[in-house]
Amino acid sequence: MVLGDVIIVLCRPAEPGNVGAVCRAMKNMGLSRLRLVTPALMDEAVIRARAIHAGGIWDTVRCFDTLEEALGDCALTIGTTRRRGRLRKTLTQTPEETAAYLKAHPGPGALVFGNERTGLDDRELGLCNLASHIPADSSFPSLNLSHAVQIYGYELFRALGDALPVEGTWVPLRRDEAEDLVRGVSASLESLGFYRHPGREAQEQFFRDIICRAGLTAREGAYLRDIVAKTARLAKKPV
Repeated sequence: MVLGDVIIVLCRPAEPGNVGAVCRAMKNMGLSRLRLVTPALMDEAVIRARAIHAGGIWDTVRCFDTLEEALGDCALTIGTTRRRGRLRKTLTQTPEETAAYLKAHPGPGALVFGNERTGLDDRELGLCNLASHIPADSSFPSLNLSHAVQIYGYELFRALGDALPVEGTWVPLRRDEAEDLVRGVSASLESLGFYRHPGREAQEQFFRDIICRAGLTAREGAYLRDIVAKTARLAKKPV
C-alpha cells in the first residue's frame, strides 16, 4: 500500500473546526482521501479557515449515509479506539504497527475515526477488520480528533511516504465483495444446520475480519466459497 491508497474516514464528526484541522493534518503527511459518515451540519467557512492551505482536501471530500457504504470499496479497514470490552476487537495495534501492517497489505485501506465525544461505537468498530490505539497516559487517554489523525498520518508518512506503487496481480477483495463471500460461506453452513443456536452474526464477523486481513483475491475467494459449498453438498449425500 502507498499513501494514495489510505482513506481517512470520520464517523459522525460534530465540529467543523476539527474537520478542517484534520484536512491540515492530512496535507502535512501526504494524505489526500477524506470521507465523512453522517456528519453534523458543517460550516464550510470554519472548515476552510482551520484547514488553511489544505482546502483542496475538503474540495474532494466524500460524504456517506452509512459506514458500510463508506468502506465498501476498501480491502482493509482499521478502526481507532482506546476502549476495550466484550464486543470490542481483541486485536489492537499502535500507530507504528498499523503503518507497517498497511505497508505490507494491498490497498485501498481505510483508517476509521469516531465521533469527537464518544469515539466509535461497538457496531462501527465491528465493521472494521482490526483495531488500533494510541498509547497515552491512563489519567487522560482521550485525544483530540485532529491530533489523533496527525499521529497516524506521521507514522503512515514514515512507512509509506517513499513507497512506489507496485504493479502486480494481487488485487484483494473489496469489503463489499468480502461480504458476499461471507454470506455464501454462512449460507452453506446454515444448510448443514450449523446455526441452530445463536452465534451466526459473531461468526460472520470473524470470517469477514480474517478474509480482509488475509487480502484474499477474487479467485481465492471464489475457490474458498466453492470448497465450503461442495463440503455442504457432500455432507448431505447418504453414505
